[in-house]
Amino acid sequence: MNLRFIATLCISAFCLSGWGQIKKMTMEKDALKTNPLLCDPVSGVCEIPSAGNGVNTQAIHARQKPVKVVYFTDPICSSCWGIEPQLRRLKLEYGGDVEIDYRMGGLLPNWTYNSGGISKPSDVAHHWDEVSVYYKMPIDGDVWLSDPLSSSFPPSIAFKAAQMQSPEKAVVFLRIIREMVFLQKKNITKWEHLAEAAVQAGLDSQQLKADYDGKAKDRFNEDLLLASKSGVRGFPTLFVTNANGQTETIYGFRPYETFEAGLAKVYSAAIKTAYSKDWQHLFGVYPTLTLREFAELRGITFPEAEQQLTALVNEQHLTVFNTKNGALWSKK
Repeated sequence: MNLRFIATLCISAFCLSGWGQIKKMTMEKDALKTNPLLCDPVSGVCEIPSAGNGVNTQAIHARQKPVKVVYFTDPICSSCWGIEPQLRRLKLEYGGDVEIDYRMGGLLPNWTYNSGGISKPSDVAHHWDEVSVYYKMPIDGDVWLSDPLSSSFPPSIAFKAAQMQSPEKAVVFLRIIREMVFLQKKNITKWEHLAEAAVQAGLDSQQLKADYDGKAKDRFNEDLLLASKSGVRGFPTLFVTNANGQTETIYGFRPYETFEAGLAKVYSAAIKTAYSKDWQHLFGVYPTLTLREFAELRGITFPEAEQQLTALVNEQHLTVFNTKNGALWSKK
């Protein structure tokens, strides 16, 4: 029995009791080895069953800035959603020296898993609710009850299609479809939602569909091949590399200090830029923010952040979208 895993679960309000429940959690822990949708809160990783065993430094070496971060992720990776605050802060403080290359890893090819008590998509719902508490990011697992996804490949291919139009808008597109699946309980394998996200991101939805049905599939397969050659075994995985090819790997959900330390190891000359922490500036850069993101970027506590966001809503500067496990704020 893995007591460390059980202790981690007991940190949250979802701590279970009784030997029957403990056995269930142990089975879920075992399922992490084969079911990528069950992300381990201890390691902070959504792990895939198999991978290669080495970093493909040649593929990640070319860059325009001193440091390149190759980020292997997936639209439905809950641990990846968990590091959004860290990545947003990293871009604000070190964006002058760091470029991030988003790669899709193929978390869920299809629903063929039947292990550790996980035999159908609805079994994932409770798990997502649990990791929402652990990562302190809003995730509503009910999408697996109301309109479950059969694969993460369609939104991944759509992201590659978005990259073909604009790498910058593709990142916005990825954020939007993540908000759709994690908060709005939308099945982002459906084209209607992908098209809606494209419009919101300022992309040409017709061109996106053409590329989605065409070359984007090849681009996605290239990402899968690179992930395999680079030894990626789960998400998030970030390879932080300097011009000489020196690489630091950040694997799983980690605090911001880990990202900063990884950058310093490969590029000690990185300049930490001061940025405005005014709420108007933050929402100008990032149109939507969760409570944890606002607290992280402002450098304040959760109670302080919640008090400020509530006041801004009451003053009609912001709107709020509430879910059972948290909220998302946006500027009016």
